[in-house]
Amino acid sequence: MKTMTPVAPGPVLQAAPHQLLMVGNFLNESVKTRTASEELADHLSARGLGVLTTSSRTNRVARLADMVWTVWKRRHEYSVAQVAVFSGPAFIWAEVVCAVLRLIGKPYVLTLHGGNLPRFARTSGRRVARLLQSAAAVTAPSRYLQEQLRSFRAGIRLFPNSIDIVNYPYRNRTRVRPKLVWLRAFHRIYNPSMAVSVVERLVPRFPDLELAMVGREKDGSLAAARQLAREKGLERHIAFTGGISKNEVPAVLAAGDIFLNTASTDNTPVSVLEALACGLCVVSTDAGGIPYLLEDEVDALVVPVENPEAMAAAVERILNDPGLAGRLSEAGRRKVEP
Repeated sequence: MKTMTPVAPGPVLQAAPHQLLMVGNFLNESVKTRTASEELADHLSARGLGVLTTSSRTNRVARLADMVWTVWKRRHEYSVAQVAVFSGPAFIWAEVVCAVLRLIGKPYVLTLHGGNLPRFARTSGRRVARLLQSAAAVTAPSRYLQEQLRSFRAGIRLFPNSIDIVNYPYRNRTRVRPKLVWLRAFHRIYNPSMAVSVVERLVPRFPDLELAMVGREKDGSLAAARQLAREKGLERHIAFTGGISKNEVPAVLAAGDIFLNTASTDNTPVSVLEALACGLCVVSTDAGGIPYLLEDEVDALVVPVENPEAMAAAVERILNDPGLAGRLSEAGRRKVEP
């Protein structure tokens, strides 16, 4: 793959005392779970920075139109823009928005998102390099994205995903129960049906096993997981609870002892950080940025992607070894502490 030669980034531009424009997913009007862009906007607003946001539209075409309209119509109300960059069709939104920002002479900072972005960059290198090099600065929430995309832009700055540790009460899982939690959006890249397959393999040895699958529907994956659970006769072992608010997450995690992350594509998921903070024993695939976050046999058990047999075996190890469970629980909490 031929890419453009990276150029050194310019200085990070400070917004004037008035407005910052944030361009990303602001869907709190239509979904319960808050997005990373919404969390950042709240944090900046709490620090006294005036923030404009776009867009809350769920329809893709309407969302792009709203983004472009806001960038242009409200151009006198902000000094700098922050634009979320995802892979796939959403990358086009960033390209179009940034083209308008250049047209009106507004500087912008790009924030990288999504475990699939490195793969997308390998097939669309010129586009990715062109966009990243056009920004005043580029930030990433994980070392994974920072390292994977540094050939497309020098000086990508790391601002890791984080959580407020005081909101997540810790309990060491030395007495681990067969109470499992899966907490993500129901999307094919997170492979929710794999969690059902894991339960299928564990129930014969742990007949009182329960799995709570928590998250909102994205692409039909919830229906597929429900159907698989029915076909395997696992309805009484798996509860599908739907999406929850951020404030409800600690209570959901507190009810479980083992956290499953079945993703086939991933970055540095906040849900895993939250599980570690609460002391759950984490069993995760090694997708994308997970090896940058978790250390196998130290603070989690890490298995290959799309391998329910390996994940079920890892869960069984934890259930049969309280010492291992306690060590993972303690090390996981230490990892996310300040």
